Amino acid sequence: MCSMFSLPAAKPCCIKSNNVSKFLHPPRFIVTRARAQVITAPNKSATITSTTASPHLLKQAIPHSDLHILDIVERQSQASTSLAHQDACRKPEFHPLFLEEAFERCRNICAEYAKTFYLGTLLMTEERQKAIWAIYVWCRRTDELVDGPNAVHMSSAVLDRWEERLEDIFDGRPYDMLDAALTDTVFKFPLDIKPFRDMIEGMRMDTRKCRYENFQQLYLYCYYVAGTVGLMTVPVMGIAPESCVPAQNIYNSALYLGIGNQLTNILRDVGEDALRGRIYLPQDELAEFGLCDKDVIARKVSDRWREFMKEQITRARYYFNLAEEGASHLDKDSRWPVWSCLMLYRKILDAIEENDYDNLTKRAYVGRTKKLLTLPIAYTKAQAPPSFILQ
Repeated sequence: MCSMFSLPAAKPCCIKSNNVSKFLHPPRFIVTRARAQVITAPNKSATITSTTASPHLLKQAIPHSDLHILDIVERQSQASTSLAHQDACRKPEFHPLFLEEAFERCRNICAEYAKTFYLGTLLMTEERQKAIWAIYVWCRRTDELVDGPNAVHMSSAVLDRWEERLEDIFDGRPYDMLDAALTDTVFKFPLDIKPFRDMIEGMRMDTRKCRYENFQQLYLYCYYVAGTVGLMTVPVMGIAPESCVPAQNIYNSALYLGIGNQLTNILRDVGEDALRGRIYLPQDELAEFGLCDKDVIARKVSDRWREFMKEQITRARYYFNLAEEGASHLDKDSRWPVWSCLMLYRKILDAIEENDYDNLTKRAYVGRTKKLLTLPIAYTKAQAPPSFILQ
């Protein structure tokens, strides 16, 4: 359910070329990888802007002292420095025509399944476009393992094998053409393997867990399947040269955008998920409003449900507010898709409200006209300089 790019289930991506193998096995080499660690929610001192704080928003997912985003930022910053001095003989060698076809396939997949986001990437440099498309495709394929047409064949062994393939990608030994696009990307941009591994861990969580006792558990799931995308993409999108805030603040904002997106996906899909036996809502918070699983499964919109939804929507908006603080500190050419994503996901929350909080029998969506009207506004925001300081 990774959501930074908004990934619906779709057809699996297949490679049918008979000429792939001769390009897929460059000399073996190793890229240093960090073991997965735990990511947490923002600390209690985080500023809440443009919304009223509720007790639920102030609940901390995991102690702030356990936050490890800085480790990723430092490793990716060090990798950025080392890329400039990388020994050419250590880079994987792919035939130019093979890479051209690989990225073209990635572009087509992104254009078909993430149309609005794809449009925003067209303002980026060609190298950044290709990298974002490659990351998108890998995230999509990972998501399809659990939610795609072949999900009935899912097992822990499948995810273990997928993680081995990820390691091979970072080692310069891709399995297929789409993997090769990501391999080329990780040797052009300072990507750390940890967020990718964490996303796979989120897929594992999805296979063994269908209830979340509290927001701490739900936040961790949201980080795994969506917050990770923000950490993957910041090195590609780049930080504005004129930005004077710490890189970690910008990474935090990217992570919070993923959290907000995933919380919004959960609220949008409550009814559909319940039909599949999944309830991605904090059980303790449901109980606080006199609700339980039976009420969700019965799909009855009561006054208690409406009040509960108001709290959940406020929380999602809170994370979007945190994300907005860093969007303008990305490189100027990369801001439009981020602002578009942020604004359109906010409109999904608006749509839930317009449906009188009936997300049990109705699916909130943003119509094509509203999307088209939003894009120029997002573009205008993307052109604004990073003139404020992150909290």
